[in-house]
Amino acid sequence: MILRNARVHTGDAVLDAGEVIVDGGRVAAVGHPADGPRTNSADVGDAGDVVDLEGAILAPGFVDLMVNGGGGVLFNESPERIDEIARAHRTLGTTSFLPNFITDSAERMEFARGVIEERAGSDVLGIHFEGPVLSPKRPGMHAVRHLAGEFPFELARRTDDVVTVVTVAPEVAGECLMRSLVAAGARVAMGHSDATLAEFRAGVAAGGSLVTHMFNGMRPFAGRDPGIVGGGLTDDDVWIDIINDGIHSDFASVRLAWLAKPAGKCFFVTDAMPPVGFGVTEFTAVGVHVTVRDGRLRTDAGALGGSLLDMATAVRNGVEHVGIPLEEALRMASTYPARYLGVDDRIGRVAPGCAANLVVLDDHLQVRRVMFEGEWVA
Repeated sequence: MILRNARVHTGDAVLDAGEVIVDGGRVAAVGHPADGPRTNSADVGDAGDVVDLEGAILAPGFVDLMVNGGGGVLFNESPERIDEIARAHRTLGTTSFLPNFITDSAERMEFARGVIEERAGSDVLGIHFEGPVLSPKRPGMHAVRHLAGEFPFELARRTDDVVTVVTVAPEVAGECLMRSLVAAGARVAMGHSDATLAEFRAGVAAGGSLVTHMFNGMRPFAGRDPGIVGGGLTDDDVWIDIINDGIHSDFASVRLAWLAKPAGKCFFVTDAMPPVGFGVTEFTAVGVHVTVRDGRLRTDAGALGGSLLDMATAVRNGVEHVGIPLEEALRMASTYPARYLGVDDRIGRVAPGCAANLVVLDDHLQVRRVMFEGEWVA
């Protein structure tokens, strides 16, 4: 199949009036028609395999490393319904993601991991365990009764098919546990933390490489006590992710984070909950009742209960409200999170050999078409 006449954002460059050839579920070639990426007409089959995108934006399918749910399903409650979550986000442009497991019992953690090991693919990349090694001072909606100081290392392993991210509070986990998680194969993130700057730096030295949903669930920044926020913004080797909905963080704060970090070290996550892609107005997450109120999710106690954000909206917000150039905003939704996981040779880019997971956007950055593994999504 040839996708022709598109503004192709490859993750590395932008090609005006570009052309992408898809074959066997993968990108076969990228370029301009004048570059001759086709060797002969047999490469593309009949004329029905040529799609004129009429100048639309063609970008890598979005990559989201924090998806609690979607399509009316919460991953914690029904891991076996992961396909429904995947379909809901795929129609919104997210073609690869990590389901996020909110702190729960060890038995539920083990069950969720088992489901993902059987299901993993280019869409379901693995699993993100947010907890249980979190600070009881910054629990957010995590159930304090399930917080712990240990993590079952057999659930942290990384395989060829399953990437594992584990979010811990570094001051609770300690250096030994964090080093052990890294040795087991996990990417270790830091969040829901009351860490001081010194404790944050000790966590980085022990292998902490990412700050989870910057500004949320952590010790606030102060001039004499910068904590995990100040550490995350000023350590050039540490990645940060951010929920760009204008609710979890003001757009001015998102701009500050983006400007503070070196290019590629800041990316978007959604923290999406079951209403995304479905429209339910209430649900229960690990025993906490959450409702949609005034365009946001609230627990009965009034705290934020995840987000209604999808990744295309995060990109639009980045361009329209934060002032991020479109090329960079698209990378923050695809290339950079894939790079953090070490899978950007397979997803997150429009390049030969990568999965043909693509999103077509109009000039208003609305999703018009989505391709997953070379097939258009209904």
